[in-house]
Amino acid sequence: MAVIDRMGRGLRDLRVSVTDRCNFRCTYCMPREIFGPGFQFLERDELLTFEEITRVVGVFARLGVRKVRLTGGEPLVRRGIERLVTMLAQSDGIEDIALTTNGSLLAAQAPKLRAAGLGRLTVSLDSVDEKTFSAMADVGMPLGRVLEGIAAAAAAGFAPIKLNAVVKRGVNDDGVVDLAAYAREHGHIARFIEYMDVGTTNGWRLDDVVPSAEIVRRIGAVWPLEPVDPNYAGEVADRYRYLDGGGEIGVISSVTQAFCQTCTRARLSAVGELYTCLFAASGRDLRALVRGGATDDELQSVIAGVWGRRTDRYSELRSSATKDMRKVEMSYIGG
Repeated sequence: MAVIDRMGRGLRDLRVSVTDRCNFRCTYCMPREIFGPGFQFLERDELLTFEEITRVVGVFARLGVRKVRLTGGEPLVRRGIERLVTMLAQSDGIEDIALTTNGSLLAAQAPKLRAAGLGRLTVSLDSVDEKTFSAMADVGMPLGRVLEGIAAAAAAGFAPIKLNAVVKRGVNDDGVVDLAAYAREHGHIARFIEYMDVGTTNGWRLDDVVPSAEIVRRIGAVWPLEPVDPNYAGEVADRYRYLDGGGEIGVISSVTQAFCQTCTRARLSAVGELYTCLFAASGRDLRALVRGGATDDELQSVIAGVWGRRTDRYSELRSSATKDMRKVEMSYIGG
């Protein structure tokens, strides 16, 4: 049963946050002044269990979801995450399982994730400069730990690995060519994300946004590029191929070129709340239904109803009036 929202958008992709915890304090996501030592994270019994996640994903699959991406927080801090991958890989209708990680724990876990059935891997990597990396991640961990994790993932068979960089003016925009060079050298795909006003704690300003077009020009001045057709309808990244055959890059332009019209993504928080937009203020509690004895048919009806009423298009409407609206934090629903 396919389900369509009020703007004609189907439900195809589901991002599942498995934890609200992270071992980084990236300034655009979990700034330390908010998520410091006294911050109260979720208790373990508040999180959906792997069995509950698998059941809910199965219901989403009935409604047309074919791709699942595991996120956090940092998903690799959730103990036994490879077991969840195995369970999801056996779910009827799910064709693609991916995971986004900061890479710090990847060296030890990449082989297990690959063996469990994880198909694709994205690593958040905002810079290949040690000083810039440390400033943005705000954690006492060497860049080399992340690079070792990426290398281990490649050795385990993940290819190509996507490297996601959030680009902020005056912070790491001077390193986009270096990051592209690293990705070219190692056969990965660098993807550059415009700095977004997700949540309410990252101090977002429009002046800090580096438009994707500018990033493409900078990289193209070194290695000429040409646009490439999307891999599938609704792909969030615009793709560009190096003319010399050195691979490709992607840019995600939520601020300057909103793609709300083709958005097919729902988000499930670590406590089982369904969000229909990255910039939503609140979600629909599915955990209460799951733990309250609801049948799969009842869950399906609720999810279909939420999606069917969906009218989200925040990025198209973004303005000074929307900047200070209350929005869920990115760390809570995985970006």
